[in-house]
Amino acid sequence: METFPKIISVDDHTVEPAHVWRDRLPSKYADSGPRIVRAPLKEMTFMGGKFAPVMGAKGDDGPIGDWWVYEDLHRPLTRLDTAVGYDRDEIKLEVITYEQMRPGSFSVPERLADMDVNHVQSALCFPTFPRFCGQTFTEAKDRELGLLGVRAYNDWMVEEWCGPDAHGRLIPLTLVPLWDARLAADEVRRNAARGVRAVAFSEIPPHLGLPSIHTDDWDPFLQACDETGTVIAMHIGSSSKMPSTSADAPPAVGSTITFANCCFSMVDWLMSGKFERFPNLRIMYAEGQIGWIPYILERADVVWEENRAWGGVADKVHRPPSELFTEHVYGCFFDDAFGLKNLDSIGVGNVLYETDYPHSDSTWPKSREVGEAQMGHLDADVVDRIVRRNAIDLLGLTDDGLWAGPGTGA
Repeated sequence: METFPKIISVDDHTVEPAHVWRDRLPSKYADSGPRIVRAPLKEMTFMGGKFAPVMGAKGDDGPIGDWWVYEDLHRPLTRLDTAVGYDRDEIKLEVITYEQMRPGSFSVPERLADMDVNHVQSALCFPTFPRFCGQTFTEAKDRELGLLGVRAYNDWMVEEWCGPDAHGRLIPLTLVPLWDARLAADEVRRNAARGVRAVAFSEIPPHLGLPSIHTDDWDPFLQACDETGTVIAMHIGSSSKMPSTSADAPPAVGSTITFANCCFSMVDWLMSGKFERFPNLRIMYAEGQIGWIPYILERADVVWEENRAWGGVADKVHRPPSELFTEHVYGCFFDDAFGLKNLDSIGVGNVLYETDYPHSDSTWPKSREVGEAQMGHLDADVVDRIVRRNAIDLLGLTDDGLWAGPGTGA
């Protein structure tokens, strides 16, 4: 491919600097709000899709790492949070400090430099400590503090991470208080008023003890997204339950089938009737890949056509699910040659590109080379749509692919 378009990645990640909540929460929360503590690791496992770290006491033996401490939660920074730049065989489940991670994980200037190395123009970033849709705050005991924590993260995301130093190249993705749909709607509108067009949400809310998308409980939140043109972004693992097959299955099993939650979630949305009620809703699945989509659409259409009388959808889903998909759903990939070979069955307008920086699956610093190898059979205009134009249209970016929020200079 003679020229490969500058990439707009719709799924990268930020590792929050230690000061995010320390600087933004009232002083009375200094000992209960999120804060960094350097401590040894006592033990840590990741089996059956469950991550279980245990922090040691001061003076204990064990590798030293930086831990987020929040109420009763102790969550370490790990090599899996920021793995780029390391040989694959060196990427292990181990605790690290900020000094041991690549600076682009948490520093805007270094992030932009790493984006330049990787042929990336702009990037939308999911959180780390709050987890992919803010589950950390949803699971906390103090709801007042949780709401303040969500708002503090969003203020940091908009004003600092995506602020003037980013020059419009970092695209904001905000959180909502998932435990209250009306508060969530308020937060969507608060951020939309300052140019935010994407909000994180759970792929399968019932796994978090929350109502399913089939209820009316989420309607205030969905209405706010519909009215403001805010895209609902769902990352694999945003239900705090990664796919696995057994309690003793190694992480490689879950890593192979990570798309499964996206698959289940998409069927939920297509059969929920929400797209009929909120016609401006758009949803995207980060890191879910796209190769599985054609069969699911085929099967969903068959079920809708043949079984809707007893399937519970006749009164709310009035068009084939594949049509609803075309208008409302976006699949995101970073390495999916099979999906690209079946692009006609997915839809050129429903696919977005990502680099997953700085995670272990990331194609950094070779995202361009991976894209060229897998998209070489496609016309240049199709490649341009996948790599940047679809993201520009979906996220309301400038024609140059930049976020034009307050103070960006874009």
